[in-house]
Amino acid sequence: MTFARVRALIVVGVLVVLAVGFVGYALAKDSQRGATVARSCPTGWAIADLQLRPPEEVKINVFNATDKPNLANAVASDFGNRKFKVQKKGNDKKAVEGVAVLRYGPKSVGSAHLLKAYFLNEAEAEYNPARTDDVVDVVIGDSFKQLATTTEVNQALVELASPELPPESCEAPKVKAAGS
Repeated sequence: MTFARVRALIVVGVLVVLAVGFVGYALAKDSQRGATVARSCPTGWAIADLQLRPPEEVKINVFNATDKPNLANAVASDFGNRKFKVQKKGNDKKAVEGVAVLRYGPKSVGSAHLLKAYFLNEAEAEYNPARTDDVVDVVIGDSFKQLATTTEVNQALVELASPELPPESCEAPKVKAAGS
């Protein structure tokens, strides 16, 4: 090995050691370490969970707002077959002219976003910041025909993109998955 190669390797080695040291120092002295979005949330605003969850983790109530008998039971059964946790089913007192209405609170913003795809983005969203549960009420309307297929749901989710933060709410801190 020539002297020029040895000198070049020494210079590169010193630069690598300096770079690793600089990165380590920057990470150790990071002023934003541990900071969360929730800490900067104004008083009185709701903390919204925007995480898209798998159907097994989504709790729903299904209500029929049409004059078709047993529609809530049929739709609840369809959602149950798709692994959603159906908690209640029944009739709703308020008529719905469209496909469906999704009523939800801050703890179920991501879940409502997922459910909207099952109605091909045609369900109306009714966000209530005072709601404290993590259940989405699915109210079936007069224009409802059927739930979307898996392929249609995936395409609708692409069109919807990421869930949007509701007005006067802040994003909940991200929960790290096990092993990450």
